Amino acid sequence: MAASHLPPATLMLKQFIRRQQVLLLYRRIFQTIQQVPNDSDRKYLKDWAREEFKRNKSATRHATKEDTIRMMITQGNMQLKELEKTLALAKS
Repeated sequence: MAASHLPPATLMLKQFIRRQQVLLLYRRIFQTIQQVPNDSDRKYLKDWAREEFKRNKSATRHATKEDTIRMMITQGNMQLKELEKTLALAKS
């Protein structure tokens, strides 16, 4: 069997796709938080989101299971939808 010509830090396709999904979720959450009218609420939500991503980042280093990472992305998307609904209700 031939040795791989890829450097050890090269991401595999699944890892690359998951990384892109996480980055998109991160951007969407922070774009949505920008719509929060109250400064202190906005700061609280930014701090909370950053901490959640940091906590989950360290968790995924130890959990290489694809299902665990997919579940975290799904939970993040559900929390984003909940935030969007709350903002929509507040505006109406």
